Amino acid sequence: MLKIFYSVLFHMPGRGSFKNFPTKSRPVFKKFADVRMMAMFHAENAQGTKKEKYDLVVKQLIALTEGEPDKIANLSNATALLNQFLDRVNWVGFYFASGDELVLGPFQGLPACVRLPYGKGVCGTAWKEKRVLRVADVQQFSGHIACDAASQSEIVVPLMKNGEVVGVLDIDSPEKNRFDAEDEAGLAAFAAALEKVL
Repeated sequence: MLKIFYSVLFHMPGRGSFKNFPTKSRPVFKKFADVRMMAMFHAENAQGTKKEKYDLVVKQLIALTEGEPDKIANLSNATALLNQFLDRVNWVGFYFASGDELVLGPFQGLPACVRLPYGKGVCGTAWKEKRVLRVADVQQFSGHIACDAASQSEIVVPLMKNGEVVGVLDIDSPEKNRFDAEDEAGLAAFAAALEKVL
């Protein structure tokens, strides 16, 4: 059974009552409070299988993006959610296809390379091959582009639309072999949920 210790993102005035929120805001806050999706958990405090944790974070993403048409807002919340959820990572973010380059999108971590060429590095190769790339040791990946010297392993998940790669989800870790097959499956499900609002 999945047990979660929540870190609440907003203060509920009036002991849980919505009457102190502006009238227009009440339905929004009530919706999130009802499904408990505005409460996020810290990975180190979560209990349950890795699949159960990923299932929950995908549900949280769906709740956060439901009804929101703004791409930047949704991507920003997606990076924050993953950065909060994943342990032992030092960078979480997106790159989006523009011509023959990937251009930096919303992210969490140190400042990063702004443009990455098609077919180069882990991100560019995942784009070219239209598949998830899970790299246990980035130093062993031919042509690796080092945006952060601390990164030791990496996973890149393509974001698809109409059969084409429109961007990638890129996650780095300061540990070798950080990402396994369960991470790949969970992040692929996360990306699939996100693709619906891109």
